[in-house]
Amino acid sequence: MIATNNLPQPIKMPLWLRRIKFIMQPVKYVEDFAKIYGDSFTLSGSGDSRLVYFSQPEALEQIFTADPSHFEVGRGNRGLRFLLGDRSLMLMDGEPHQRQRQLLTPPFNGERMRAYGQDIQEITRQVSDNWQMGKPFNIRESMQEITLRVILRVIFGLDEGEMFEELRRSLCSLLDFMTSPIMSSAFFFRFMQKDFGAWSPWGWIVRQQQHIDKLIYTLIQQRRAEPDQNRQDILSLMMTARDQEGQEMSDQELHDELMTVLVAGHETTASALTWAFYWLDRLPEVQEKLLQELNDLGVNPEPSQIAKMPYLTAVCQETLRIYPIAMACFVRVVKNPIEIMGYKLPEGTIISPSIYLAHHRESVYPQPKKFKPERFLERQFSPYEYLPFGGGNRRCIGLAFAQYEMKIVLATILSHFQLSLLNKHPVNPVRRGLTLAAPGGMKMIANHQIKNPHTAVAV
Repeated sequence: MIATNNLPQPIKMPLWLRRIKFIMQPVKYVEDFAKIYGDSFTLSGSGDSRLVYFSQPEALEQIFTADPSHFEVGRGNRGLRFLLGDRSLMLMDGEPHQRQRQLLTPPFNGERMRAYGQDIQEITRQVSDNWQMGKPFNIRESMQEITLRVILRVIFGLDEGEMFEELRRSLCSLLDFMTSPIMSSAFFFRFMQKDFGAWSPWGWIVRQQQHIDKLIYTLIQQRRAEPDQNRQDILSLMMTARDQEGQEMSDQELHDELMTVLVAGHETTASALTWAFYWLDRLPEVQEKLLQELNDLGVNPEPSQIAKMPYLTAVCQETLRIYPIAMACFVRVVKNPIEIMGYKLPEGTIISPSIYLAHHRESVYPQPKKFKPERFLERQFSPYEYLPFGGGNRRCIGLAFAQYEMKIVLATILSHFQLSLLNKHPVNPVRRGLTLAAPGGMKMIANHQIKNPHTAVAV
């Protein structure tokens, strides 16, 4: 393809109208533009800024395999700095990003990660055992309770006590308020990020965050003062990690990475689990196949066995494909001119690799609107076709843990309970902060799982 000096075709819609549609109709926003303008299109921002969407596998491969020095990621996502801090892995570039990634990757992989399986099973049972059989409950709230408890135990090393309860309460309040429909707009409209005192919406967020910061720094100091160096929670492992110069992470780095893990791993996994239970009830044939696979493992399977279940893995993959939690990868700001799909992108161009559009390409995923786990058993997709956790050097380091947690929670609940939607009408995803989620009021009814001639599940 011959390179040109032109960006992909520009979108013809006023900026204010685009932003409203982006916030209120996130799926329709990208689908409508793709239908009119194709695989690549350009949006004009404030001033001279230009945002270019790419979704074809060839373009994503060029972006993800390019020299990272061509891009700045922190600059394009500085709106998250108030929440994550200056030393968050998500907002770093260059050598600092590479250093933090090397320090943080080991605790989320291998035997250490698998050792957390029993914790995830136990927490899932504790939460689900509180359901009242035959009575409606909010499925998302239960999934949030599970994922937050997992983070507090596995990441923070907290399972009970005053610190646990205070962090749990404060984090729930902050994240629920920030991801409410109204406050979701604050991520995109700077004028809403004004502190007019403790009783103003943003003022409340600021003070709640300051309270959480104080709790986390107190926890870090307590952990540093502990003589026991054999703890296996991820915070403790992060504190013992050393870079190539033998330097440990500072208190600020530890704090910012804990907030990053919390934001990236709590809401996201809870949303994915909520969608999984939605699809399983909507499609009884999928649920029956999954229950049969669970039954074949016998009573009380080990987490390592659950993680290897092919159909369960495919169900999780399809859940993350059809409604990816993040609709796009973190944007990249072009530092040095680069050519993508024949377009020469000048310095300052903002690139948005679209996960949602990549996951709904008819040529890659026939009948993309249909929930079909079998597609992941029939073929293997490239990291440029299937990318729920991003790609390149910005791919989420917690992806293995997130998928592992998702499988164990699903298997643990389905082995004991039958979940049914209270309202059988189909639902559409909505914006929840920076993510895509099922509507917050979705209710389900739990009953004890029973054996039948076709699907005999251990109770």
